[in-house]
Amino acid sequence: MLAATASQRDALLHEAQSLRASGRVPEALLALARLRALHPRFSRLYQERGHCLVLLRDGPAAIEALREAVQLNPTLPASWDMLEQLYRMLGDTAQAAAAAQHLAILQQLPSEVVVANSLCADGDLAEAEEVLRGYLRKDSGNVGALRLLARIRQDREAPEDAQSLLEAVLDLAPDYHEARFDYAAVLLGQQKHWQAHEQSAQLVHQDSGNREYLRQYAAACVGLGDHEPVIDLCEKLLAGAPRSGSEAADLYLWRANALKTVGRQPEAIAGYRAALAARRDYGVAWFSLANLKTYRFTAEEIAHMQAAEARPETQDMDRVYLCFALGKALEDQGDYASSWRYYERGNALRSSTSGYSADAAETCVLRLKHVFTAEFFETRAGWGVNDPSPVFIVGLPRSGSTLIEQILASHSLVEGTQELTEIGRYVSDLCGADPVCGLPIDPRAMHRLSAREARALGERFLSETRVYRREGRPFFIDKMPNNFWHVGLIHLILPSAIIIDVRREPMACCFSNLKQLFGTTNQEFTYGIDDIARYYRAYLDLMRHWDAVLPGRVLRLHYEDVVEDLECSVDRMLNHCGLPFERACLVFHETRRSVRTPSSEQVRQPIDRQALDQWRNYAPWLAPLRDRLGDALTDYRS
Repeated sequence: MLAATASQRDALLHEAQSLRASGRVPEALLALARLRALHPRFSRLYQERGHCLVLLRDGPAAIEALREAVQLNPTLPASWDMLEQLYRMLGDTAQAAAAAQHLAILQQLPSEVVVANSLCADGDLAEAEEVLRGYLRKDSGNVGALRLLARIRQDREAPEDAQSLLEAVLDLAPDYHEARFDYAAVLLGQQKHWQAHEQSAQLVHQDSGNREYLRQYAAACVGLGDHEPVIDLCEKLLAGAPRSGSEAADLYLWRANALKTVGRQPEAIAGYRAALAARRDYGVAWFSLANLKTYRFTAEEIAHMQAAEARPETQDMDRVYLCFALGKALEDQGDYASSWRYYERGNALRSSTSGYSADAAETCVLRLKHVFTAEFFETRAGWGVNDPSPVFIVGLPRSGSTLIEQILASHSLVEGTQELTEIGRYVSDLCGADPVCGLPIDPRAMHRLSAREARALGERFLSETRVYRREGRPFFIDKMPNNFWHVGLIHLILPSAIIIDVRREPMACCFSNLKQLFGTTNQEFTYGIDDIARYYRAYLDLMRHWDAVLPGRVLRLHYEDVVEDLECSVDRMLNHCGLPFERACLVFHETRRSVRTPSSEQVRQPIDRQALDQWRNYAPWLAPLRDRLGDALTDYRS
């Protein structure tokens, strides 16, 4: 599809060039207008428009077109050349000199690098890569070309290649700060937060006033769960920025998110309001207020959100955020019919941008069951690292896992970290990953794992997660719910690790997911009734398998039992972990720690059993969910 689109685009450009060459300039401009309607960010159409307008002796219009060209693509020598000449003809010597300087810089670069840059700017990544690789065969140490190739590999979804290329660049040129900035960005994209933090810290040390360096350093801090520095970093960035507009709105939002995570809710609310003052229809800020779960919107605020959501010019993602915020606002008012309409609309809009297929989850369950048999584990007994310190809390999102984490992290011997991504990355490295849902593509690769490699992975996990363990307690929690897919690998590399499956009644769990907009892309199954129901059933199927091949390995906690009898549930948890009883686990809401999930404010309060039956308010619209869950409605307890 991309190739066909580029071919059509280039054919229209060639048509315009041919018309101009034959003196039919007005027709050429009409062809360019058609091209612009289809590809408004294609830089070379504006360069061609500049050529046409020069022939019509319309200097100001030609300048406008050429400036648009170089704004989209700064590596167009012909555009800079024409701009210099036009500015000189109009007597604007300063602008002429600036254009001449741009042209001179391009003329000093290898022509292949200029061509590749230009192709990149217009999205022709495959062609740009071909040009660069040809050039690097004769000049393998050109760090500019290597950096550009790394950017292309990143854009073509090959982050490991990009990382290797940038490491080679920094070996050759350690002071190439732009390359180090790219390197930190690639590491962040792979969720290698500690390495990204180290690289960003170097850049900030070199130039503490560089706003891009500071923003990247803040992102690395967030990835590490170190939110206190983010508050001050955003304050510093806001001091040098206008108090309105998108940049200010983003910074206020970042700061508010950090304040929320560390438990400073009133300041967080003030920060979200400041973001909305900077950009009134900023959907994510409205949603962030709703996502506190404790904020109550005024009638005026609801009316404003409704008007913003209804406007045709509202950006797609802002509309999605507004729908979920309105769903929560109207739910709190008891207007469940209107609330459901917004939840339903938000899910439909969000689902339309996803390529998720429920078949992928069900197929993955079958593949995992085929690989991870009882015999598989029997022949690999004794593998891995015998370290009991990791505590994995698994299950579905919105199942109560944050509550269990908060209870355990209130114990003096247990440290709560965050939803760690290491196990998922190891599985992706070994088995490949579905580009939409992230599930392993070929679990058969586990058969090729040796005892030495399994032990190395266990040691790697303990090493790579040490950075999140700031208090140095003997046990630490990894609360990534999606790790229920990877219980087999966890057992193989960490046979003494503790695993707790938190399970919630299916109607309540699925509905809670349907009304939640997630900030990550690995929960794509939550935006449709059929998808979430099938995913829940796949989860039950796989957990039954783990129970069969690894009997007694996973402790199952039912959220409803925890709510109804906290003390008994705490005893079960602590006994399973081999921990002595501590009263702090019963008054978990008094524990002060960073919590990053949507339940952050709820776990800072005593248990409220109202959440058990909230889905019943929406029963008239959830009949299809009940039908699709089928026997899971009763079997989830087994």
